[in-house]
Amino acid sequence: MEAIVKKRIKQVIKGDQDAYGEIVEIYKNSVYHLCFRMLGNRHEAEDMAQEAFIRAYVNIRSFNQELKFSTWLFRIATNLCIDRMRKKKPDHYLDAEVAGTEGLTMYSQIPSNTPLPESEVESLELHEAVQKEISKLPEKYRSPIVLKYIEELSLNEISEILDLPLGTVKTRIHRGREALRQQLRYV
Repeated sequence: MEAIVKKRIKQVIKGDQDAYGEIVEIYKNSVYHLCFRMLGNRHEAEDMAQEAFIRAYVNIRSFNQELKFSTWLFRIATNLCIDRMRKKKPDHYLDAEVAGTEGLTMYSQIPSNTPLPESEVESLELHEAVQKEISKLPEKYRSPIVLKYIEELSLNEISEILDLPLGTVKTRIHRGREALRQQLRYV
C-alpha cells in the first residue's frame, strides 16, 4: 500500500492531480475517523479532514518520501484538530446534544419512520458515552488515546505524529487511560 502511495506522490509532484484523488480515496475514512474521535462532531471532522488533505496537497513537495505518508497525513490532521479545539467557539448542529438531556441530540426531535433496533441503540449509546468521556480528557491525553485505541497506530507512529518522545507518549496513554477509566466508572 505504501509503495502505491509513494508512486502516486511522485505523480502528483509531476502535476498529475488525479493521482492525488487516489491518495485521498485510500485515506479519507481514516482521516475522517481520526478527526471525529478528536472533535466529537461530524461537521467539524469533515471540515478538518478536508483541510488536512488540502494542506497535504499544497505541501506535498515538502514530504520526506523516506517516511510513511500516512504518519505525515495523520500529523497534519491531528494538528488541525488540536488547533480547532483551542479556537473552538460554540457551534450548534443537529447532532449537538440538547441542553438538559443526557445524550439527546436535535436529530432525536425529528420524527423517524423506522425505529432503530435495540442492539443498535445500545451500541450507539455506549459509543456516545465513550466518545463524550474521551472528549472530556485533557488535550494532551486525548490525542494519544485516540491515535492508539481508535486509529490503532503504533507507539512509534504516535510519537512521530505528535512530535513527542516515545516515553512521553507511553506516559500520556497510560495516564489518559486511567483518567478515562475513572470517568467511565460514573457513567
